[in-house]
Amino acid sequence: MTQRAPLGVAVIGTGRMGADHVRRIHETISGARVVAVVDVDAERAKAVAARVDGCTPYTDPAAAMAAADVDAVLIASPGPAHEATLLAAFERDLPVLCEKPLTPDAASALRVLEAELRLGHRRVQVGFMRRYDPEYAKLKALLTTGQLGRPLMVHNRHRNVASPPFFTSSMLISDSVAHEADATRWLLGHEITAVTVLRPTPSANAPDGLRDPQFVVFETDGGALSDVEIFVNCGFGYQVQAEVVCERGTARIGDGHALVTHMAGRWGGTIAQDFTERFETAYDQEIQAWVDATRRGEVTGPSVWDGYAAAAVCEAGVRALEDGGRVEIELVEKPALYA
Repeated sequence: MTQRAPLGVAVIGTGRMGADHVRRIHETISGARVVAVVDVDAERAKAVAARVDGCTPYTDPAAAMAAADVDAVLIASPGPAHEATLLAAFERDLPVLCEKPLTPDAASALRVLEAELRLGHRRVQVGFMRRYDPEYAKLKALLTTGQLGRPLMVHNRHRNVASPPFFTSSMLISDSVAHEADATRWLLGHEITAVTVLRPTPSANAPDGLRDPQFVVFETDGGALSDVEIFVNCGFGYQVQAEVVCERGTARIGDGHALVTHMAGRWGGTIAQDFTERFETAYDQEIQAWVDATRRGEVTGPSVWDGYAAAAVCEAGVRALEDGGRVEIELVEKPALYA
């Protein structure tokens, strides 16, 4: 039997995330190879391309997508550049994995959704990698059985050691809580209908002017509440935890107790220091699932609808942060393509 050629992938954006995906495709997963990398910084693109035999560097996404050996596109550039790249990929009907956010706001996400609808079939998997994390997957599977009863509340904690120097108060919502927005929708099977953001006194460890931590409350169309503690300058580690409270029981993930030591009158474990460590397996499985589905001629995983819904939730969350109070969310009618 003839062995199928690996999927030729163009990686758009070679910053931290993009370069890590290049490494992942080259060294970890099967069925794909990086044939092109794109970055506005030509020298950085050349440096990343040099690590992979047969990989060509570009500064223009359209030029890379026009290359004969490119079968699919992985977008890891900054969010404001995503819309143009997605529309260019649609022109060539190329399958895409797009890192979150799909786009930075609901209006541009809706334009992408409408463009994909005009194709008549899905082309995009959005990079909400928590859906591929073993702990989150186990929690989702448990909730799907119904044995815990109807979900009533979700408690989320999302903590980083320290925020990057460019981080703003609104980015706690748009760049961090975006993951909890998607996780809440996915775990519960509900849409989020309103957001409230409460602001405790900022931590002394937060840079001047940064509203950190924040406490976010989501309301859903299924009558559940989901709260998020987002604390991006906690100082001690990277933690993501979730507990779902149901009618007949609770389930919790993220305690990080895979290894607990007892020695010299003490007990303890380790805490991951960043998202690439905590979610390494999730990223590996996400990219592998995308490659496998693409080679089968399918598109699976989080959809453009999921990206649009998360963008709308985050947009409302930023308004709630800035203006105070509760902000309702209105989504367009969900198209049948994403049912």
